[in-house]
Amino acid sequence: MNCSVLVQSRWNFWHQFRVAALALGLITLSFANPVVAQESKGGFETRPSKTLTVTGRGVETIPTTLTQVRLGVEVQGKTAQEVQQEVARRSSAVVALLRSRNVEKLQTTGISLNPIYSYNNNVQRLTGYTATNIVSFRINTEQTGTLLDEAVKAGATRIDGINFVAADSAIAAAQQQALREATQDAQQQANAVLSALNLQSKEVVSIQINSASPPQPPIPYGREAALADKAVPTPVIGGEQEVEGSVTLQISY
Repeated sequence: MNCSVLVQSRWNFWHQFRVAALALGLITLSFANPVVAQESKGGFETRPSKTLTVTGRGVETIPTTLTQVRLGVEVQGKTAQEVQQEVARRSSAVVALLRSRNVEKLQTTGISLNPIYSYNNNVQRLTGYTATNIVSFRINTEQTGTLLDEAVKAGATRIDGINFVAADSAIAAAQQQALREATQDAQQQANAVLSALNLQSKEVVSIQINSASPPQPPIPYGREAALADKAVPTPVIGGEQEVEGSVTLQISY
């Protein structure tokens, strides 16, 4: 082979190898250091992309105007049929009363029939049965006390508990306001940090929304409804419910 041809061939080989190596180095660099293009007087230049992540929180407090109630009938007797019939009779009267008061979300939440045993000298003996029928419903808080007393008179023997909630429309409006406050809070945090570092925010590159309205725990009443014989109406006072919203922003600078 001609010597000049051999030298040219080797030069071409090393030239191609260096080009390939340089290209590989650039690709690796682009994965390790993401860049963004920025226009300048001489064309385009690149610089590393940097972001700041902040989470803002908003809280709205609204009055609870509705009461969620669980009440029912519990009867004990000697035979299963006797007990079940008595529970059915009293429960029907209670449900009729609730429907006449236009309560919301009325539904049965529990029905049970269980044997009762006594133990004497390690001997088990069936002595009777106990049956229950439990319902739940919603009503305006200001009407709750009077309705509880009426339900006991109609045949209810158990008030298992109540808890206070706001109306669905009020919760939805409060959630929107809480999210607006959370967004403003996140932006203010970002501005404060970047300003302290003499940096300029560019744009929001990511938004994450997380809102929740945790229910308030039930306020227990006594297991047995012993208020039926009292002339004074049962006082029921609602409270307030917090609706929270949080927003996470990722901002480039």
